[in-house]
Amino acid sequence: MFSFCLSYASLQVKDTLIKTHSKGKLYLGWGYNKDWYSKSDIRLQNNNPQLINGKYYTYDFTVYNAKATDRPDLDKLYDIANITIPQFSFRVGYFLNNKKDLGFEINYDHAKYVVNNYQKVRVKGQINGDYFDKDTILDPDTFLRFEHTDGANFWMFNFIKRWKFLKSANNKNNLGVILKPGIGIVYPRTDVAIFGNGINNNWKISGVISGVEIGIRGEFLKHGFFELTGKGARANYINAIVQGKGYGKASHKFWVAEAILILGCQF
Repeated sequence: MFSFCLSYASLQVKDTLIKTHSKGKLYLGWGYNKDWYSKSDIRLQNNNPQLINGKYYTYDFTVYNAKATDRPDLDKLYDIANITIPQFSFRVGYFLNNKKDLGFEINYDHAKYVVNNYQKVRVKGQINGDYFDKDTILDPDTFLRFEHTDGANFWMFNFIKRWKFLKSANNKNNLGVILKPGIGIVYPRTDVAIFGNGINNNWKISGVISGVEIGIRGEFLKHGFFELTGKGARANYINAIVQGKGYGKASHKFWVAEAILILGCQF
């Protein structure tokens, strides 16, 4: 009798554990983003002489308070073959617990960062040992063009907290708020023209990012969902490539604000 009761209790506990742990949800999401950037001080350094247009250059100078904009390329949305050209966002995450309101997420934003050409900025430093401190026009043909345009590329690991406020009677549709604090890396492809020589460099892990995303999450027909969120983050590019491996590095920090729309499915 005791053995039977023990076996029955064991089966009940096992059944309870299965029910408790079988209610997490994996989800995948895809969407697009719009971005705004703060001004930044961009330092460019190269101690390895580089031949450009018949002249060798070394340099170490800083461009102060440079303005930059994004490049959404939303006109490419109609071309399925070029779906990754616009500023897109990708999410894969998992809600852990029985209520499905806590979880984690891999969060990627393909955002583009473009320093505005022909703006007047203060530039201070040296080129070939000649020191200067003066207002300068960022002429892309003769002095500098600087972009992360095959992506400033924000990769983040986020923790997730969700609050559901509205639910349908069958519990297949709901609307709520979602919060995502996280940290990660920046993995840009930096496109630079300096002194008239342009190079679209290879992708490289170049620094770190941290931020918070918050907004509305709606779930419908059991497996579908959408998110309309805003993100605030601080990106720190420590060693972006300037003119290929061994020929210079760039460093700068900026704040970014993003508006993001995601559509996806959950299992």
